[in-house]
Formats: sequence, structure tokens, C-alpha cells
Amino acid sequence: MGLLDLPPLVTIRRNHAIEHATIHILSRMRPDTSMAGRANSRGFVIYGDLSTEAVGQAVHEAIRRIRNGEAYLAVHPNCGTNMVTTAVLTTITVLLAGMGRHRHWLERIPTALTAAVGAVLLSQFLGTALQQQVTTCAQLEAVDVVEVRRQQFGRRVLHWVHLRHSPAPSSA
Repeated sequence: MGLLDLPPLVTIRRNHAIEHATIHILSRMRPDTSMAGRANSRGFVIYGDLSTEAVGQAVHEAIRRIRNGEAYLAVHPNCGTNMVTTAVLTTITVLLAGMGRHRHWLERIPTALTAAVGAVLLSQFLGTALQQQVTTCAQLEAVDVVEVRRQQFGRRVLHWVHLRHSPAPSSA
């Protein structure tokens, strides 16, 4: 058992996977609705003007589909993991591209731009790999939807999805 498989990290990773799958499903149901999510150890939050019924149905479908082998739903192209990966990799490559040269800063721009574009392209693959291996876990044990609760703050709508993960049965 590795560090990422220890509670509460594995719980957060599983909730993150369910959050992504839920957003995939909701995005197909409501393609014109802007939405985002954020997972934690108790479940996740979906931001977006959606009905509580639609969110609840999408969560149950997400869990069912991940369990039935659709692990790809656990990865989302707009995940913060991808954004952070892109920012870090681009920053590092641009800094490294400008090091060790005693040229005027204007002469370093083509090298820095080339490095930045390469980093952005590479980070798409790296971000997906990080989601699959580090920030999500599509191996769902027993998980129950405890509650889906709508809250509205002015025009902003969010749904708290509270999940309960049962411990995996131990083999004696």
C-alpha cells in the first residue's frame, strides 16, 4: 500500500474521480451550462445552475459507470491538475530556456516561446497521466451517496454531494 492509498488521500482521490465523471455526465445532459467541481474527503461540490435531481442522477450514474469499467470518466480535460501541470512545466521550461545565455532579453524570446509551446503540449499528456495515477482513483469500493444538497448564494448555485466510503473488506 502506497502513500496515495492511505485514508484520507484515497477517499479524496475517489471523490475526485466521481466528481469528474459526474461533470462529464452533466455536461452531456446540459451542454450549455457552465459548471465546475471541487472534491474533498467528504464528497464534492458542483458549481453550476443545475437541478438537484439532475445532479443526483448524474452522481449515481457516474458511480455505476466507473464501477462497470468506464474509468476514463475519472479524468477530465479541464481539471485543475492539468492547469497546475501546465503552469509549472511552462514556467520551468521558460526559466531554463533563458538560463546560461548572456544575450539581450529580446534575443531570448524565440527560445522561450518555443520552450513554452513545447511545455504546453507536453503538459496535456502529463496532466492526464497525473490525474490517472495521482489525483483520482477509479477503483471504487463500496460508496454511498448520503446527500445531495442545493445551496444558492444570489445567482450562484452549488450542490454539496456527501459520499460515504465503506472500508474494503480485509483478507484474513
